[in-house]
Amino acid sequence: MRARAIMVSHRHCCSLYLLLLLLNIASTGTAFSSLNFSRDDFPPGFIFGAGTSAYQLKEQRSKMGGPLASGIPLLMLIGATEIYLSEPAHEGLANGATGDKACDEYHKYKEDVQVMVETGLEAYRFSFSWSRLIPNGRGPVNPKGLAYYNNLIKNLSVKGIQPHVTLFHNDLPQALEDEYEGWISRRIVKDFTYYADVCFREFGDRVLYWSTVNEGNAIATLGYDYGGKIPPHRCSPPFGNCPKGNSSTEPYIAAHHILLAHASVVQLYWEKYQDTQQGFIGINVFTYWFVPMTNEPEDITASQRAFDFILGWFVDVLVFGDYPDVMKKRAGMRVPSFTEDESKQVKNSFDFIGINHYSTEYIKNSPKKLNMEHRNFDADMAVDRMPVKQDDTPPDQFPITPWDMQNVLEYFKQAYGNPPVYIHENGQKTQRNTSLNDTGRVKYLQGYIGDVLNAKNGSNARGYFTWSFLDLLELLDGYESSFGLYYIDLEDPDLKRYPKLSAHWYSAFLKGRNISSDRAIEIKKGKTPTSTTVQSI
Repeated sequence: MRARAIMVSHRHCCSLYLLLLLLNIASTGTAFSSLNFSRDDFPPGFIFGAGTSAYQLKEQRSKMGGPLASGIPLLMLIGATEIYLSEPAHEGLANGATGDKACDEYHKYKEDVQVMVETGLEAYRFSFSWSRLIPNGRGPVNPKGLAYYNNLIKNLSVKGIQPHVTLFHNDLPQALEDEYEGWISRRIVKDFTYYADVCFREFGDRVLYWSTVNEGNAIATLGYDYGGKIPPHRCSPPFGNCPKGNSSTEPYIAAHHILLAHASVVQLYWEKYQDTQQGFIGINVFTYWFVPMTNEPEDITASQRAFDFILGWFVDVLVFGDYPDVMKKRAGMRVPSFTEDESKQVKNSFDFIGINHYSTEYIKNSPKKLNMEHRNFDADMAVDRMPVKQDDTPPDQFPITPWDMQNVLEYFKQAYGNPPVYIHENGQKTQRNTSLNDTGRVKYLQGYIGDVLNAKNGSNARGYFTWSFLDLLELLDGYESSFGLYYIDLEDPDLKRYPKLSAHWYSAFLKGRNISSDRAIEIKKGKTPTSTTVQSI
């Protein structure tokens, strides 16, 4: 079951102009190109689910084993995400919010699994917290962390819901950040492999789908540049005012070590576990769809360069064994090199690739950025990026351009030989504490799922997970925005879950009801979940 070598004749298997122009012509279609479809229209084996992550859910660190249980100071159980989000010096990141409350998944996992069943989810994507399983990053395993994840996986399996586990989703053990600064040290490769070994050994008989790292490309840019927007909040002037960091070098170094750690873990899984556990392993990347601002050759070339920097940074390495040529040329010695053995190890080191995609950006060439005295990742890319806007979309929501999901899948097919992919995250952002009638999210889901169906004619997409199952702490703006199918009342001591209109729509789709262009209006008129509890779905 090891990933087969992907046969691509060369790194640019089709003309740059032909690829971008053909795909952008496709984007002139209608937003809901599949106006009438159902769950049954998708091929056998294609799965639908929803996702969350450990810290954003709040898995009750104190109950999983605090100082009295493990003998380890509570600080070490918090993990880099929590310690940084909780520090007053970083007020403004996540709007000062922390995961101290969130969803209390630790106590409510049984209830939430039952909600998944009633919604009709076929799979649930979630992450393990490294700092809760191995508080020091290596060494003793926390038995309460093991017990919690065993119980969650058992409940999912009993209910027929397929667990898809991410090993790292932005919560590095604080001990490793303090000891050697986490991902910018090569030492993390060994520690991450040790952590993965524990997970495969303890849970691999029931977990068949593993992702090593969530959005490694976003971790590198947002965590080590761009003002240090997410943990570990590292950057340097003029690109941000962080306590420490180097925006010119550290994004490339962190990405390099993420890729090496990923390849090490995949090799471990393939050699030690896959034959007996019969599972699959991959990695997750974030991507926009990029559209040239104009039809000028400079903007078209810049759009391809944006793909090379944002997506090719990781996927070129996974498929071809090295970074894109344009990245190496622009960043020079700031981009680490792979040895011949490392290149062989990282090349084709996946059974699948996970994709997180939400929206589209316009790209304009910006060569003046190359003249900056100090350059970061963005200056090396030398483009101006502007979000696509729609007049009928509220400014706090993503424009609904689902054809670009089809374009992303086509890009993977044309540029990377059509590897197996899972759409791990796709969803609509809305303001929290607004109406449960989230019609914008319903239209978004309807459009994007319909376009995934269109893309199945030749795409190797294997599944779709909406982000997110519940309203979570969002790392960029805390509790100001939400992506969930279910609203959680944070003022209620019981943290009750309330289904939004999108939960009803997704449930109807998953249960085989035919979805047409007026289905959302019918659901809205017939079943408005203003005060319904989860038990009444």
